Amino acid sequence: MASPSLRTVLHSLALLAPLTSAQSVSLQIQPKRAGAAVSDELSPSFAGFGIEPSNLFSFTGNETPNNFSIQLLQNLADYSGAPPHIRVGGNTQDYILFNSSYTKFGWEKNAKSIGKGAIASDSMIVGPGYFKAMDRFPKGTWVTYGLNLAYQGSDAADKMVELAQAAVDGLKNTQLYSFEIGNEPDLWLQNGFRAGAWDGKAYTTAFLDAADNVYNKVLKPAGLPATFFEPPATASTIGNTFEITQLTNDGLLGDRNGNYYVGWWNQHDYFQFIGVTTEPITLDNLMNLDSTNTQFAYWEKQIKIALGTGVPYVLREMSSVGPIGMHMVSDTFGAALWTLNFFLYTATLNVSSVQMHMTDNSNASAWQPIQVYGNKPHVRPQYYAHAAVHQIIGNGNGTTQVGSLDVGKVGGDYKGRIRAYSVYANGKAQAAALINSKPGTSGSFTFNLNFGAENANKKIYLSYLTADSHEALTGTRWNGITFDDVTGRASIADDTLNVQTLDGNGQVGIQVRDSQAIVANLDWQLGSNEVIKQDGSTTSGSRRKNSAAPKTTASTMAMLMGIVSMIFICFA
Repeated sequence: MASPSLRTVLHSLALLAPLTSAQSVSLQIQPKRAGAAVSDELSPSFAGFGIEPSNLFSFTGNETPNNFSIQLLQNLADYSGAPPHIRVGGNTQDYILFNSSYTKFGWEKNAKSIGKGAIASDSMIVGPGYFKAMDRFPKGTWVTYGLNLAYQGSDAADKMVELAQAAVDGLKNTQLYSFEIGNEPDLWLQNGFRAGAWDGKAYTTAFLDAADNVYNKVLKPAGLPATFFEPPATASTIGNTFEITQLTNDGLLGDRNGNYYVGWWNQHDYFQFIGVTTEPITLDNLMNLDSTNTQFAYWEKQIKIALGTGVPYVLREMSSVGPIGMHMVSDTFGAALWTLNFFLYTATLNVSSVQMHMTDNSNASAWQPIQVYGNKPHVRPQYYAHAAVHQIIGNGNGTTQVGSLDVGKVGGDYKGRIRAYSVYANGKAQAAALINSKPGTSGSFTFNLNFGAENANKKIYLSYLTADSHEALTGTRWNGITFDDVTGRASIADDTLNVQTLDGNGQVGIQVRDSQAIVANLDWQLGSNEVIKQDGSTTSGSRRKNSAAPKTTASTMAMLMGIVSMIFICFA
């Protein structure tokens, strides 16, 4: 058998031999965080999920827990140090009322519905089992829960308090993080929830009234802060009165009875949406990453305005294709590359958290939790992008920051297909994330990286996000890892170490195949370091062990636990 070092060389040659690299780009990575344009430190829960409220039990299970879903969430918690932030919200949050006497794990149709709307705003009844199921998520999972603001019966204020109280009382293993009040109120004239003079100003009044009521009757007695709410949870603010500046002028950030209620600005988006997007929805367009920048340009402006108010910004509902994805677009490996890029891109904009929306019948969900349309539960390629981001974040143990590297001069067949990001940990350059989203597998693109002379002669370890083709529905691997379609558990499918060495000036050329991404990490294999978890314990590393990978020291542990404690005090 060949020695490990020879295996590494042979593997690298096998990867490179059939490829032709017609283009390249040279990129300078600042060795130190100081002077580099990078994000704030990323939360280990940054890359999260949204779950449609009517589909909650598909993901959690009914009387019997859905251990497949729970394991997939736990994997990510082990990689970054905390479970992904989950938003339970969407259109159906504005159909739900709470009834404490309904004890089943499920929801039922309201036989006495009086609510307005194309689908009535009180058409669903849930009980305590709803929150018991939600509490099955991995320990410490941050949950943003969406309250029903659409319902306008005479008991509406009391019904919202009942639902909020049930969430506060019912979530014990998980951590209630925040409330939304109403979902996408900018669409309520269209869906019949409101009529007449409904606009951003009317929403501001309704939001503050509801927040004041929930705070005084539920949150304050529970010792939770007033700034527990995330408005406006809009679908889009283009051309309407729900823009952040307008809502600020309407008084949304002002006080109500001496309390301020806005803790985060919350907006939604989809790259493309069936029935709304005018251009053809294709995988090729999804993989043209310039298209993402074009589509998201307006949201970029909103983010800057939001952060200018001193309030953090979250993107709580996002996906490649809405409302339920598209076969051979959002369920392909190409969509995984798009997802990886989108998380890194929004990190550089200082978006605090991103939730990729999931329903049980969506081709854009990271996994299918139950059998639908004759298809058994399975892991989709997109999930592997989540795993990559969680390992990138866990690599820095609370200190990971991301910067965008300029690839604007790349042209020809690779225009719009190349992205590169610098990754910092503990104030120093630690990695580069390199994405080649050109459809196909026959070519490659070379990234000539300069980490600076102080990183001269260091080893750099390559972790691949790869599949046989951009159209692949199965066979995706991240960092040599695959995830089981029955148990959700991770296993090492390829333990080969792919290593290159920086030259005497700290430079290296890395070839990335078309339809592939690589994270190149200095000094050790990504995922081999110890990761500090919320409870103070550590994971021993999810990937092949490497003697150079950092161990957790007592001082590091104390620092990270201090950060975690501060976050919980401030936001929970």
